[in-house]
Amino acid sequence: MLRHLKHLLIGNPLETASLQDQRLPKRSALAVLASDNLSSTAYATEEILRALTAGAAVGLALPLFYSIPIGAGIGLLTLVVVISYGQTLHAYPTGGGAYTVAKENLGITPALVAGSSLLIDYSLTVAVSITAGVAALTSALPSLYDHRVALCLFFLGLVFLANLRGLRESAALFSLPVYLFIIAAYLLVFGGLIRYATVGAPAATPAPAEPQSVVWNFALVFLLLRAFASGCAALTGIEAVATGVQIFRKPVARNATITLYVMAAMLGTLFLGITVLAYLYHATPQEGETVLSQLSRTIFGTGPVYYFIQLSTMVILVLAANTSFTGFPRLASVMAQDRFLPRQLANLGDRLVFSNGILVLSIAAAGLIIIFDAQVHNLIPLYMVGVFTAFTLSQSGMVIHWWRSGQPGALRSALVNAFGATTTLAVLGVVAVVKFAQGAWLILLAIPTLVLVCRQVRRHYYSVGRELSLADYEKPEELLHTAVIPVPGMNRVVLSAVEYARSISKDVIAVTVNVTDQDREEMLAKWHAWAPDVPLVILNSPYRSIAGPLLRFIDEVQDWRKDDVVTVVMPEFVPTRWWHQLLHNQTSLWLKAALLFKPRIVLTSVPHHIRSRERRRAGKGDSGPIPPPTAGH
Repeated sequence: MLRHLKHLLIGNPLETASLQDQRLPKRSALAVLASDNLSSTAYATEEILRALTAGAAVGLALPLFYSIPIGAGIGLLTLVVVISYGQTLHAYPTGGGAYTVAKENLGITPALVAGSSLLIDYSLTVAVSITAGVAALTSALPSLYDHRVALCLFFLGLVFLANLRGLRESAALFSLPVYLFIIAAYLLVFGGLIRYATVGAPAATPAPAEPQSVVWNFALVFLLLRAFASGCAALTGIEAVATGVQIFRKPVARNATITLYVMAAMLGTLFLGITVLAYLYHATPQEGETVLSQLSRTIFGTGPVYYFIQLSTMVILVLAANTSFTGFPRLASVMAQDRFLPRQLANLGDRLVFSNGILVLSIAAAGLIIIFDAQVHNLIPLYMVGVFTAFTLSQSGMVIHWWRSGQPGALRSALVNAFGATTTLAVLGVVAVVKFAQGAWLILLAIPTLVLVCRQVRRHYYSVGRELSLADYEKPEELLHTAVIPVPGMNRVVLSAVEYARSISKDVIAVTVNVTDQDREEMLAKWHAWAPDVPLVILNSPYRSIAGPLLRFIDEVQDWRKDDVVTVVMPEFVPTRWWHQLLHNQTSLWLKAALLFKPRIVLTSVPHHIRSRERRRAGKGDSGPIPPPTAGH
């Protein structure tokens, strides 16, 4: 049943040979990788305005006009980062992004910092994107506001399942909504500018009182820097092209670079356009309605165009999480191949995607949505630290790369990357300082913590590799072992285990735990009637525990026999239906779990498959009654 349900939800398995067929053309890759970056235009301007008006209650406010030069500065920063990453794509077309660049040029620790920053950023991006999408929905339908957490988890589940179906299927599913948002966003920008030029601009909200003149002090400078740092949310997602470069068809580097430049051009025009419209139409952050919703309502009214823009915005914000579902699993697989993360994250699933990474990302994002109550403004301060940390390390690594390469034009390229690294480092400092109290301290703590975890994982794999190495292996002499059979009573399952134990060892001991205060002589007589040559040890358990007395007995056997190993032979029966297992005790499972971590213990299960009534009737020489299982099962 579970197998059929899995195939229904995510499709039939794909052959490894078809992996190359899963690569995407530029138009599809743009929809997959640009959704996060382009969707940030829906909330980046609002974050700038929120920061500019944050101190209005205490007389510390800046004119909203400052949003325009701040937006222009962020646009120039975007240009610098995009040009720098364009060089990275040609130098490292194998993927991995900032992690790979830092590892090969700066060392392991900077690489782990870059990788950890991006993994945390991808998790936060999913939470922010879906939360912002639900905010767009609740702006149009305020009655759903109280159900925002449940809505976020629902949309997260849809994106999770879509990505499990494979790269090509998720790209085909998400391409249309992404391009519809691009149309809707440009419709809003051009429609707003045309209306302002022809009939003027009514205020979207009551215009706030702005200071006539600005007397600069430390507090206002801090507000200005905070507004700039908040607007830098628009840059998230740029690194996804470098991380997921391997999803492109050949020539990989050329197609990825073209996609990156097209994405940046759309980001710059849409972000600056919405920022200008917000100033012209006096849109300010309001509880329960986004700035984008205010602009759409003011420019087009509450008709079909308004709902088209809101619906497309909600969809693109939800689908922005898809960029992280592409980048996180691929980055995690690269780090797992280097043994810094669990090996399972490097495995391709049935649909040729890194399904384990997709699952981990979904769990992390769901936790963030619940913890922060699906509030966009609580999450945004957290995730820009990781973005600019990765930007800075990536560009710094590229400076070293060009310095070592000796290629024609390497000096020019190194200067471009050096300028990019300096710029993003400065922005990182601003973001870390002005967002520190809002929650950036959590990321500044989380990144080194994850780096330490990665090092511990690598240390574990190294120690396991040394332990399993054949370098100093000496073949042991004849293996001596005692077979211990935990038995609940006497039945066919136990007798099958006894016969198997006799076949592998000359020294067999059966042990049972007397939890119902049965007569010992009666128990021994019943046992010796069927297995007279196997001694039975009866353990009393006045507190009705089974696992505890058995584990202590096995420890005593190890101390007493001094054999190489003790083989524990577990008699088990397998019901005809999966749900039948729920009707029986799971003592053997608990016992196996406890024994697995004990040295010099070998676990062997002897399954006895219960046959259905029809099979018993059809069987030959098996028409007699079957003894019922004892209480131990």
